[in-house]
Amino acid sequence: MGGLGAPEIILIIVAILIMFGGKKIPELMKGLGRGVKEFKDAQNGETTANTNTTTTEDKPKV
Repeated sequence: MGGLGAPEIILIIVAILIMFGGKKIPELMKGLGRGVKEFKDAQNGETTANTNTTTTEDKPKV
């Protein structure tokens, strides 16, 4: 009692598809994946702030 079975999961998936549409789902999953990765990194004590940003400035070579 209280668990999610196959019919309930299918109904949830159909509702999400109706609400967001097929084109928006990959974007939502990408954002969710980034959030989970950042959360795991924070738990491990890793700080990788702004690693995905790019700039147009030339970086000095060391």
